[in-house]
Amino acid sequence: MPTPTAAQRRAAERIAAELARTGFALPGTLAHRYTRCGKPNCRCTADPPHLHGPYPTWTRKVAGKTITRRLTEEQYAAYRPWIEAARRKRTLLAELEALSLEIVEAELRPKTTRTKTPTARPRKTPAS
Repeated sequence: MPTPTAAQRRAAERIAAELARTGFALPGTLAHRYTRCGKPNCRCTADPPHLHGPYPTWTRKVAGKTITRRLTEEQYAAYRPWIEAARRKRTLLAELEALSLEIVEAELRPKTTRTKTPTARPRKTPAS
């Protein structure tokens, strides 16, 4: 079993405490999007186009497929902290994984270092 240092334990405790404080989280991203309607005489097909929008949207992956939902401005404002919390949780989890790798790699490193150079081995074939 790997043995973390006191500093590594404190770092893990800090990460765990911050994870606990983040609360609810939603996966995905929020954005304001502009769209074209496709009607032939609409302003969105003009040159230059004047697109419709902005429309607040929430995009996420569900079973490997991208799902995009159009939101109201109130929903956008309400969901934003949860989506930011999910991003923060992913960052904290990556920190915890990096800390864990550091601990394991330190344990797997050889404990002793060579202090003297190895003796030269005789060649199997004569030098030319």
